[in-house]
Amino acid sequence: MQHIYIENMECINQSNDLLFENKKGYSYQCELTNTIVVNFDGIITSYKIKDFLIFQRMVNSVNVLDMLYNLSDEGDYKLIEATKRNFSKELTICEIVQLRDLLNGTKFILVLNSMVLEVLSDTVVY
Repeated sequence: MQHIYIENMECINQSNDLLFENKKGYSYQCELTNTIVVNFDGIITSYKIKDFLIFQRMVNSVNVLDMLYNLSDEGDYKLIEATKRNFSKELTICEIVQLRDLLNGTKFILVLNSMVLEVLSDTVVY
């Protein structure tokens, strides 16, 4: 597995070990730094698992229906910021839905991997 480091020393995976990918980005787990790396629309951020889950819940808490029904110009965008990390961007409704898809897909794969590892570790070999 190859890794490159960018200026803030975050790990960027150059192999095919992606957790999840959609049209706007991808995510993977960096084994060197034990972080979840998310590339969304060219913005690359990494999170410890606790911070990733907080960010995922925060993005899921955005009320997209209120944004759709809000006819003012302010309703077209929502500022999304991650705690402790360098993600801060005003996103459109479509971008929020795509970010949700990326984060929820990543969480699903992490949970699935954990379940598979748990089952495999419980299997007794004779």
